[in-house]
Amino acid sequence: MSEAETAVVDEAAETRVVSIAQGAFRGARTGSGWAFKGVPYAAPPVGEARFDAPRPPVPHQGIADATDWGPTVSTPPQRSAVIDALLPDPHRHGENGLNLNLWTPDLDGSAPVLVFIHGGGFATGAGSTTAFDGTAFARDGVLAVTINYRLAVEGFALLRGAATNRGLRDQVAALEWIRDNIAAFGGDPGRVTIAGESAGAMAVCTLLAVPSARGLFHRAISQSGTGHHVHTRARAETVAAELGIELGVEANARALAEVPVEELHTATNAVIARLTSGQDPRFAEFRRLVFQPVVDGDFLPEHPVDAIAAGAAADVDLLIGVNAEEYGLFVAPTGLADAMTAQVLTATTARLCEDPGAMLATYREQLPEATSAELFVAVQSDWFCIAPTDRLLEARRAAGTASYAYQFAWRPATFEGRLGACHTLEVPFVFDTLDDPWGIELRGVDAPRELATRMHGAWVAFVATGEPGWPAYGEDRTFCRLDLTVSLVQDPLAFSRRAWQGFAF
Repeated sequence: MSEAETAVVDEAAETRVVSIAQGAFRGARTGSGWAFKGVPYAAPPVGEARFDAPRPPVPHQGIADATDWGPTVSTPPQRSAVIDALLPDPHRHGENGLNLNLWTPDLDGSAPVLVFIHGGGFATGAGSTTAFDGTAFARDGVLAVTINYRLAVEGFALLRGAATNRGLRDQVAALEWIRDNIAAFGGDPGRVTIAGESAGAMAVCTLLAVPSARGLFHRAISQSGTGHHVHTRARAETVAAELGIELGVEANARALAEVPVEELHTATNAVIARLTSGQDPRFAEFRRLVFQPVVDGDFLPEHPVDAIAAGAAADVDLLIGVNAEEYGLFVAPTGLADAMTAQVLTATTARLCEDPGAMLATYREQLPEATSAELFVAVQSDWFCIAPTDRLLEARRAAGTASYAYQFAWRPATFEGRLGACHTLEVPFVFDTLDDPWGIELRGVDAPRELATRMHGAWVAFVATGEPGWPAYGEDRTFCRLDLTVSLVQDPLAFSRRAWQGFAF
């Protein structure tokens, strides 16, 4: 009897072994099937591979333990101590952060597959964040997968002598691994849905326009993010140049490979701060993310929204939505709500448009009782996420492509009720992980479980059937509003559309 067969027989009650081409993996029983964690989908991104496209996973002998989380990728520290405390990222040391976790209802089944791509501004985050636990999806018949991908400089800096868009290439490599191996874990490679939140949602929408990703997924879910947040080559070259100046080296893969990782992280955050502070007119184009996908003319041939408007991924059903007060996350918990003056509001709005007075007058007319902080949340939320989501939906509709739209509107009582339905708040509702400590200070201990049941059920239905349980977005612009009472609403983003008509994001 082989080693693998012995393991199956002796430990069948609590573990199971699955063998694929790269080797055998031992997973653990959950309350809803089996979990396999830290499974490499690519070779370690170290040495010559550090700034290269992902390479095939390294085969191994014997049985690899997949009962606990694998390493995370290298990331700079979270720049906000407040956000880091509220939404902490796991940091697990090890050589190969290019791994995935999966929860399957039945190793002998053929379940639809959900692949979740985490957020974090393309600079932080991890697929092993505990609130992304896929047990509830497995309970309801979906094989859930979470992935790590390279971030910040290692994942998205445009460097001479390096592959472009390495973080996106990692995501494609994970999808290729799923295509080739997920059947062995009880998944159907012909029914794959990619999903993501924040930067993960931006990645999802960008992958709709990536030629090498075509055919690797069949549905997509975008939570608070679109394909608008990409760099031109010229803008990405500015980021690399500033990084080289900060470190005192040439901005190429060979030179950066010699920089100690902690020094690279320090320089990364210094460059992010310099380019996004609004203090230097040379960097006026950098209004949010410094590291993000690059329209390189090759891996990503054109702007994702242009590609989508031209019919890219027309055969991919899309579920996309926003939270009603996205930017509340960065205002109420951080103290910015109390520090927001009319002068600061005008200055921050001026970074988004040429006539901040006219823009703010438009918002004040719509929200006559709003404080400066509430106007800030409304303006920033619309520019960063809500108006771009409307524009993407309109592009899909014009192309005759099916989409389903939602608005998450539940507002917790935390932070004196000033948080609103903020960015990331919906994630544990989707995963049905309200008991997990991640983000619990935002939602509170009494977050409505009935809403989690409804949302999670809608995501399960979409993954399984392509329909979440409400009408598709069409001429009447129907959204499902997700609150204590779930309802259908018509064109809830109309004001955002009018306010930002003709503006670039």
